[in-house]
Amino acid sequence: MNSKLVVPGSKQAIENLKYEIARELGINLGADTTSRLNGTVGGEMTKRLVELGKKYYENTKSDF
Repeated sequence: MNSKLVVPGSKQAIENLKYEIARELGINLGADTTSRLNGTVGGEMTKRLVELGKKYYENTKSDF
């Protein structure tokens, strides 16, 4: 599979978000962290990204 970034810098932004959320939840990411805790971070990331998408859509839907 060939993955290309659509938005330059998005990979770093996602990494930053991951560690920011982990810090907020008091989770130390790493090999010793359980998959449940890692999943908690991933779930929160998804939730926040969906909310950002909804806000973006609400602000731009009049343009369609």
